[in-house]
Amino acid sequence: MKRLLFTTVLVLGLCFSSLQAQDKNPVIENIITEANENSQLENLGHEMLDVIGPRLVGTPQMRQAHDWAVAKYKSWGVTARNEKWGEWRGWERGITHIDMISPRVQSLRGMQLAWNPSTSEKGITADVITLPENIKDSLSFQKWLPEVKGKFVLISMKQPTGRPDYNWEEFATEDSFQKMKDERNAQSKEWRTNIGRTGFTSRSIITVLEDAGAAGIVASNWSRGFGVNKIFSARTKKIPTVDLELEDYTMLYRMTESGNTPKLKIVAQSKELGRVPTFNTIAEIKGSERPEEYIILSAHFDSWDGATGATDNGTGTLVMMEAMRLLKKYYPNPKRTILVGHWGSEEQGLNGSRAFVEDHPEIVENMQALFNQDNGTGRVVNISGAGFLHAYDYLSRWLYAVPRDITKHIETSFPGNPSGGGSDNASFVAAGAPAFNLSALNWSYWNYTWHTNRDTYDKIIFDDVRNNAILTAILAYMASEDDEKTSREKIILPINSRTGEQRTWPEPRSPQRDGGKD
Repeated sequence: MKRLLFTTVLVLGLCFSSLQAQDKNPVIENIITEANENSQLENLGHEMLDVIGPRLVGTPQMRQAHDWAVAKYKSWGVTARNEKWGEWRGWERGITHIDMISPRVQSLRGMQLAWNPSTSEKGITADVITLPENIKDSLSFQKWLPEVKGKFVLISMKQPTGRPDYNWEEFATEDSFQKMKDERNAQSKEWRTNIGRTGFTSRSIITVLEDAGAAGIVASNWSRGFGVNKIFSARTKKIPTVDLELEDYTMLYRMTESGNTPKLKIVAQSKELGRVPTFNTIAEIKGSERPEEYIILSAHFDSWDGATGATDNGTGTLVMMEAMRLLKKYYPNPKRTILVGHWGSEEQGLNGSRAFVEDHPEIVENMQALFNQDNGTGRVVNISGAGFLHAYDYLSRWLYAVPRDITKHIETSFPGNPSGGGSDNASFVAAGAPAFNLSALNWSYWNYTWHTNRDTYDKIIFDDVRNNAILTAILAYMASEDDEKTSREKIILPINSRTGEQRTWPEPRSPQRDGGKD
C-alpha cells in the first residue's frame, strides 16, 4: 500500500513543530545551508562528465574517474581507496566517421559500438544492403546470404516515423495516430517473424552476417524520441558495428529500397588494451562510538558510452559525493562508520556491488542501512521499505528530520518488496541487509537519457540533485545517530499468481570477475 509521507505521523508533526522551531539541529541546519549556498555539484559534474567523460568498464576513462574520485575525497579530508574486484577487457574508443559518399555526399550521425574492433585509418568503403523481405525459410536465407559479402548490412527495422508518440498524440488526429500505431505494430511483428524464418534471432544473425563476409553492420536502436538512440556493445569480432541515428538510418534504408544504393565510408578506430583491473571506489568516515556498524551511500560509477553518462549514473554519483562532503564538514565524527561505494560494472550485472557484498560479509552483516540512487536527475519521489517488515519504524524517524519542502514530494510504500535487480541496492537486499533505493522522478529518463547518445551534462536538473544530496546526507546522519539497530526481519512474500508458488527472497549472486572476453 502506498501512502503519502507523513500522513501517519501528522500528529507527531503537530506535537513537535514548536519544539523544532525552538531547537533546530545544528548539524542538519549546517548541511542544508552549505548545500544550498556552497554547492559543489556543478563543478563536480563538469569535471566528471565533460573532462573525464563516459565511464565504460575496462576503459582508461573508467580508471581515470576512479582516481579522480579518490583524489577529490582526499582533498575533503575523507579517506578513500580504489578496491580491485576483478578484470575486464580493456578497450578505448577512438574517432568514428560515417560518411555517405554516393549517390551524394553527406556526413551521417552515429558511432561505433563498445568493445568493437578497430578499422584501419583509411576505414572501409562499401555499398549498403538490407536484409531480404518475406524470407521463405532458413534454406532460402542461406541461398541469399552470399549477397552480403563486401557490403554494409542494415539490420534494424525501418521505423515508419521519427516522431515520438507524445508528438503524434499532441498534433495528429485521433484516427491518424491510431492508424500509425496499428501499422507500426504490424510492421514490427512482421519484421520479427521474418527474422525468425532465417533460423536465427536478431542477435545471432549478426554473427552469421559477419561470417558470410559482410563489410560491417549498421544498426539503429531508436529510443522513441527525437534524435535519441540506445548505445550498447557490438556483437562482431572482426568487422565494424555502428549505430546510426534514426533520421540517417531510415534515409539509407529508403535509398536502398528504391535502387539508389548508397555507398558508405566508415572509419571506426579503437584500441584493444588487454586485460585490465576493475575497481570500486570506497570512501569512509570512521565511526566514533560504533565503528563496526555501517551506513553505506551507494551509486554505480560506470556508464555506457553513447554519451557521458550524466543521468545514468553521474547524478547518483554526484549525490553521494556531495553528501559525503557535507557530512565530513559538519558531522566529522559520526557514531557509526559512513561508507560510500562507487560501484564498477553495474551495467553488466551489478558486478561491483556484488563483489563488495561477497568480499565484505562483515560489513554487510553490520549494516545499519544503505541508500542507493540511480535512476536519473529528478528529485526523489519514492522510497520503499524493500520488504523489511519494520522498515517504517526507522525510515519514518529519519525522514522526519528532512525538510518538508523535500519530503512533500516523496511517497513511501511499506513494507514494500525486495528488489531482485535493477540497481546496486539489490545486491545488498539479497544478502538480507536493509538497503533502500531513492527512486527519482524520471524527466523522460527511459526514452531520452537511459543508455543513450543524449545522456549529457545539460540534462542535469541541479535543483533536484541538490535536494537529493540534502536528503541523503540527513538520512545518513539520522541513521548514524539512531540509538536502535535496524531490524532485518523480512515480510512473508505473497503467492505468485502466475505459478501458484510461494515467492522467495532474492538469493545473492556472484559477480562476473573476468568479464568482456572476446
